[in-house]
Amino acid sequence: MVIEVLAILVSLGLLMFFAYRGYPVIVFAPIFTLLAAVLSGLALLPSYTETFMTNAANYVKSFFPVFLLGAIFGKVMEMNGAAASIAQSIVKALGSNRAILAVVLACSILTYGGVSLFVVAFAVYPFAAAIFREANIPKRLIPGAIALGAFTYTMDALPGSPQIQNIIPTNYFGTDAYAAPLVGIIGAIMVFCGGIFWLERRRKQAAAAGEGYGEGHINEPELNRDQTYMNIWLAVLPLALVLVSNYLFSRGFLTVETWYDPQLLKDSFKIDKVKNVASSWALIIALSIGILAAVLINLNQVKTKLASGLTAAAMGALLAIFNTASEVGFGNVVKTLPGFKLIQDWILGASSHPLVSEAVAVNVLAGITGSASGGMSIALEVMGKQYLELAQAAGISPELLHRIASMASGGMDTLPHNGAVITLLAITGLTHRQSYKDIFAITVLKTLTVFILAIAASLFV
Repeated sequence: MVIEVLAILVSLGLLMFFAYRGYPVIVFAPIFTLLAAVLSGLALLPSYTETFMTNAANYVKSFFPVFLLGAIFGKVMEMNGAAASIAQSIVKALGSNRAILAVVLACSILTYGGVSLFVVAFAVYPFAAAIFREANIPKRLIPGAIALGAFTYTMDALPGSPQIQNIIPTNYFGTDAYAAPLVGIIGAIMVFCGGIFWLERRRKQAAAAGEGYGEGHINEPELNRDQTYMNIWLAVLPLALVLVSNYLFSRGFLTVETWYDPQLLKDSFKIDKVKNVASSWALIIALSIGILAAVLINLNQVKTKLASGLTAAAMGALLAIFNTASEVGFGNVVKTLPGFKLIQDWILGASSHPLVSEAVAVNVLAGITGSASGGMSIALEVMGKQYLELAQAAGISPELLHRIASMASGGMDTLPHNGAVITLLAITGLTHRQSYKDIFAITVLKTLTVFILAIAASLFV
């Protein structure tokens, strides 16, 4: 049994190491999956073609439309100038005296409206650099401010967020994007207040030490002061349409759950529970409406680069979905291995309460894979059904399982090997040594918040 557990741990460790070194997960996830299978005495080729590939393909079927439309929406918001307009308006309104708050809010509004994290980082950075330079705040604090606004509460805590980390649990628990709204809002407030407190404290420490913006930085943006931006209300229109449409088609009078006859869905499409797919359907419609609006509000500017923009978005979506699907395939092979039962018992034994146990499982796997969506997908593929059964037996709403899983995915995922962290530092021209301390502080804050909420819920439910 020791060897069989080691087979899983070695494979996980190698996957984490190679991901950290920048090697493609698409290539190495199946390699290390098969290594674990061989070391555990399983049949090699059937494990690959029938378990790994089948589950990876099922994941692509379930979530590729959301990945693709989300990437296109973010790209169009970048091409039409709306993302830059929103960032510029917020930064200008709050001014240099509230530079950190301005950057955090600009990122928050964009991500909550459905713009991808990477687009947000590119859109906000030029304005963040300008206002930090004007306020003489160290540039090294910019990644922490962007991470707080884009990588935390708007990604997975606030109800209704169209980010994929808030959509994945719907497929496992039959919930929607608005699951457990009170818990999500409380968590968002805790993370926001704690993050602002930390960053402002770091700013004051730097000011007391006489440290300013700094000199000799690389990747310094050249902000054109004479550039014109579209009207802010026009710029936020696509974001508002996504949020409103998602609500109407999820929980409103237009809910997609009532569009089709349940018997037709069961007989013709093998859909036993429409709740498990309704949230994805609602978001597909909402993002499509948002994309159309984003194109139309600045058609002349978008149409000249629409082909290249769509190609870039599609390539980004393909890479993201297949990376995550490969990790899901890995997880599904791992759960068939003899040593997994011992690991599963340890995770479930971490707490007698399913919410706390779930938070542990998702956090650990998100940290190992360096991916919020990847870690959560593995955890829910492997143990989601068991958590749902335990919750139902204890009288716990599936909505709480959804919210805790979603928020936990955005905790320890932002370890140094996380792709979003590496990209953010590259965009800002900073290094882990210069800026990761503040990103890590936000990571710890988010993780602690999830466990506080999970423990509190376990006491009162």
